[in-house]
Amino acid sequence: MNIVVLNHYEEMSQKAAEQIIQTVQAKPDALLCFPGGDTPREIFRLLVQAVKDNRVDFSKSTFVGLDEWAGLGREDEGSCIHFLYEQFYNPAGIQDSQVHAFNAKEKDLQAECEKIDAVIKRHGSLDLILLGIGVNGHLGFNEPGASFESYSHVSDLDAVTSTVGQKYFKEQRVLSQGITLGIKHILNAKSAILIANGPKKADAVFEAVKGPVVNTMPASVLQLHPNSHLIVDLEAYAKVEKSEAN
Repeated sequence: MNIVVLNHYEEMSQKAAEQIIQTVQAKPDALLCFPGGDTPREIFRLLVQAVKDNRVDFSKSTFVGLDEWAGLGREDEGSCIHFLYEQFYNPAGIQDSQVHAFNAKEKDLQAECEKIDAVIKRHGSLDLILLGIGVNGHLGFNEPGASFESYSHVSDLDAVTSTVGQKYFKEQRVLSQGITLGIKHILNAKSAILIANGPKKADAVFEAVKGPVVNTMPASVLQLHPNSHLIVDLEAYAKVEKSEAN
């Protein structure tokens, strides 16, 4: 794992954004996967600015959604796809035809899994996947205990994920299931970037980097990826740094 530790969130976001820009400059028709959530917010702002500055052209790229809360769709505030359209797809001028995401409002979620698996298979694999890390070590909705052999699947959400997820909604919601790309998609991606910032992520980052590769800590699987990158700020890396200093 290539580890880059930067002073603060803005620097971390700049580094990750530049890596995405370079990927698309080298391969304009890249297949990309971005997450929702607070951590990538600044990355998306920087990517939108890069589009406006004509530094990068996403018009030939294809985008796959990482995950979604079961029962929610694009029009639902708090859904992953709503966030991505608001923060990146719309301001960057991405066309609907370029975006392939789980429709988590469908009754047949297994069919949605097969649909997204087929999109990725047509392209061979993801060229780049950007990932956040949950405080419980999840990647997407690959929760603790997830199979490393999985492709897209429906996941029963860990209590920690359900609790933390409430922050995206104005009113309390029942968050019991999610639909997500699998660990196998992450391992097969040509490049995987894991981002983390702030002290709340320090324990998970430590286990992902220094702990054993176990499915109770899904992010640890990136130790096995031939081209994985951890881009973090000082606070998120503090526990690793402390362990290396002793």
